[in-house]
Amino acid sequence: MSTLTRTELLPGVFLTAIHTGKFKSSMFSMTLLTPLRAQRAATEALIPFLLLRGSEAHPDMQSISTQLDQLYGGSVSPVVRKKGEVHCLGLLGSFLDDSYTLDGNGILEQAVQFVGELLLQPYTENGVFSEAYTRQEKGNLADRIRSEINEKRLYATQRVVEEMCKDEPYGVSTLGREADVDAITPQSTWECYRDLLSHGRLELYYCGSAPAQKVKDIFLNTLQELPREGGYDLPRPLILPQAETVRRVEEHLDVMQGKLAMGLRTGGITASSPDYPALMLCNAIFGGTTTSKLFLHVREKLSLCYYADSGLHKFKGLMLISSGVEFEQRQRAEDEIMAQLESCRRGEIEPWEMDGARRSTISALRTVLDNQGRQEDWWLGQAVAGLDQGPETLAQALETVDVAQVVQTAQALCLDTVYFLSGREG
Repeated sequence: MSTLTRTELLPGVFLTAIHTGKFKSSMFSMTLLTPLRAQRAATEALIPFLLLRGSEAHPDMQSISTQLDQLYGGSVSPVVRKKGEVHCLGLLGSFLDDSYTLDGNGILEQAVQFVGELLLQPYTENGVFSEAYTRQEKGNLADRIRSEINEKRLYATQRVVEEMCKDEPYGVSTLGREADVDAITPQSTWECYRDLLSHGRLELYYCGSAPAQKVKDIFLNTLQELPREGGYDLPRPLILPQAETVRRVEEHLDVMQGKLAMGLRTGGITASSPDYPALMLCNAIFGGTTTSKLFLHVREKLSLCYYADSGLHKFKGLMLISSGVEFEQRQRAEDEIMAQLESCRRGEIEPWEMDGARRSTISALRTVLDNQGRQEDWWLGQAVAGLDQGPETLAQALETVDVAQVVQTAQALCLDTVYFLSGREG
């Protein structure tokens, strides 16, 4: 059994703690939350990587590695994510759980204090981030941004989001724009970092065997020097129920296979909506599983795509369809994908499709409980969205969804943007 507590430790500082003896490791994170803005995204994305380069007491990666070795070989990773239209920037730690240490002396307090040191006392030169560290991490960030184009399937889904949300914060890339990286300086990054500490909401997460009160005390003691100056409210994502017209974008690169990405609005249904469980099943039936209509009809029966699937961006109210097609099959594939959506809208859903989608979706939710990293990501998203529903509660809600509810959510879906990645012309 596991128990969950959520507490506001300091102004704008929240702790979500799961007490469980299920895992041999303990996992915790410290994540600063701020509105996603194009002009700051690259600078903000740089900060977690700079924090992991050194602290006042551990000024380089070698001394950090030595400290981690002393903590039973624990690990700390920089994490940059977006949840809805919120930029999430922080550090994620994984260490041996206190109940498994050889001498019986726990290491949780030392581990949290060490990560807190990286967060609050970074290595500086002349009162700002190190010039050398900043230059190196800027190069790494630019490389990460450029490398996104190498995985064409992911690149296409990213591009369709950028196009359909080009006038919304959600269209901003998690890592920011490459064009903004060169202008980043140690001073500008330091100012952004101090602003985040003072005005960003801080989400803390813990999963392990330590008692809830002990976890609260450790985090509270570690964060006593955290500056708090107000302004911790987060924006609710801009939800557009449907598009006025369908936007079409085509891009040409050196690819041997076309990438067709289609973005749909969900009619305003998000993870916060009562209809969300029905939308989850709609997605599973339409394209979210290997028994879906897209997989069985578009890919297997008609052989129009190398792959075809759909997925939800649950905090923003989007459904994205991703497929790989031969260039000359583009229109046929798009037409058949929409035909399968129309099939869902008409209620042409067999009992085995409903049962398979339900079992698959419930199983996927319950596997979240078996992975500490996925749990951490789940609860961060729920915290950003102001939700307290766990995976098991959502799984139970799926048990009662009927076909009529699925059809209703399918009818709410509206095509917004079609993006096609084609080969070089000529």
